[in-house]
Order: sequence, then C-alpha cells, then structure tokens
Amino acid sequence: MDPLGDLLDGVRARSAAFCQAVLDPPWGLRIDDRAPLALASPLHGHAWVVPDDGPPVLVETGGVAIVQGPSPYTVADTPGTRPSVRVLPGNRLLDLDGTDITAETLQRTNSSRLWRRSGTAGGSTLLASGTYQVSNFVSGRLLAVLPRIVHVPREQIHSPILDLLTAEVARDEPGQQVVLDRLLDLTLIATLRAWFARPAADPPGWYRAHGDPLVGPALRLLHDDPARPWTVAGLATATGASRAAFARRFTDLVGQPPMTYLTHWRLDLAAESLRTSDATVGAIARQVGYANAFALTVAFKRVHGASPTEFRHGFAHR
Repeated sequence: MDPLGDLLDGVRARSAAFCQAVLDPPWGLRIDDRAPLALASPLHGHAWVVPDDGPPVLVETGGVAIVQGPSPYTVADTPGTRPSVRVLPGNRLLDLDGTDITAETLQRTNSSRLWRRSGTAGGSTLLASGTYQVSNFVSGRLLAVLPRIVHVPREQIHSPILDLLTAEVARDEPGQQVVLDRLLDLTLIATLRAWFARPAADPPGWYRAHGDPLVGPALRLLHDDPARPWTVAGLATATGASRAAFARRFTDLVGQPPMTYLTHWRLDLAAESLRTSDATVGAIARQVGYANAFALTVAFKRVHGASPTEFRHGFAHR
C-alpha cells in the first residue's frame, strides 16, 4: 500500500452520520458534534465555513470542505449570520434556547437523513455532510499536515464521485447507508488528492515522493513489510540505485533519511497496536521489526516520551 493509503486506512465514514439539509437563508448551524473530521459539500447553493479562530471559507456548489475537529465551528449562508441551530453528536438538533428540535426538523416522509430549515428568502442550499471516525493512530500523521479547513472547488476534483454522491442522496433504497458511507470515504480521498495536487500546494515529503521512480517504490516496500530488517544498501539494491544516490534522493524528497523514516513508521504502527490490541509488547516488537520488547521500549520512549506499557495504560484510562 502507498503511504497515503496507509494513513487513510483508519479514517472511515461514521455510519448513520450522513445527512442532507435544505436550508433557506438566512441560516446558520453551530457544529458542535465533536467529530474529529467532517465533510461538507453544497450540492446546490453555497455555504460559508466559519471557524472560531480563522478566516471564513466560501464553498460553492459542488465544492468540498474538510474540517478538522473536535472544536466547534459555524456553517452559514453568510459569515455574519448568527447560528439558529446547534448540531450535536448523532445529528441531534437544538435551538438557541437549548430546546431539542430534532423530531420536528427531520423530514421523515422520505428519509431520516433529510431535514429542512425555512428562512425568509429564496435561494435555498442543499448541504450534504458527513463525519468520520479517525480510529487509527497512524492517521494522525496525515491530519498533522492538513490545515483546519481543507477547501477544494468542484472544478479541481477530477473524479465522478461527487456526481455519484449527488445521485445517491436522491434515493432511499435498501443498503443506502452503506453506499453513502463508502461514497463519503471516496469523496474524502478524491478531495485530499485534489488538494495535494493543486498548484499552490506544499504537500508533505512522503506524498511528493510517492510518484518518484526511485523513492516511491522504496516507500511502498517499507509500508508493505516494515518488519523486514531493511538497510539503506538493501533498499538501494531493491530500487536499482547506488547506496549514496538512493540515500541522498530519499532524504531530499521525504525530508528524513530512510532509516529515520522507517523508525517512525514502525513506532506509529506499534502505537496503533498498543491502542487497539492485547498483544504483548514483545509480540508487537517482532511485528514491527524490533528484536525484543526491550529494543522497542528504548526506541518508543525516545520518540513518544513514554514506554509502550505507559502509553497503553494512558489510552486505556482516557
């Protein structure tokens, strides 16, 4: 698997969290659902995404905004519109007085995912949105390089996925939730691809290096088999380059020497296993390429500031 695929592997659309809202101006939603990652796309009309600590972002028809949480933010028809609805986890809706208005707002005649808020003017917006679980510790490496709001206009997303999403939300058929979840996953991937590929992009080294004929194959080898006792010479041979040329090019493109990159990748995988499995530290050490628990503990503590046991204990008590 390529590095982007590995980092996205733990990001999944959260089942039953997709919704579409028909919103007549003036409208404003205070998003306080604590989701680690969310996506919003106006299928008709436009929306402003307004963070509390940054400039507002205009998203026009067919464009996509990916917003990192869990801090709350506002989505509205204009940056200055005061929110009239607060959106809580599970698409629970409150008005400004704190009254639960979920039942009266949902349009249950066609789909429980559709709701309407009427305003005083014409020009409604059809807003599709969804939230994502970020269940994989490894995915934090991807989120760390993204801004709070990733915005990509429709013309920059060279994929039919948004057309498929638009068509699917108009249906209400058996199995639709699964289809919507997968379409949201694909929309996220297509949007990130387009964002990294834009002319003004400054993508991380591991993303730029993926397309390099020398370093790209080496990254895939490291991701496919991190436990193998790799050396710089071995990677150079596998990619058909001299040791010096390979090490120089890898460091220039990725921003880290090959063995440093491998060490951090192994430790990220170890952290994920500590968080999600009951495997012993010794077993995890062997899975990610360390000879024993002691060797992993020394490296892990140097990078993460805690031993594997302390790290696992900390997650267990969150």
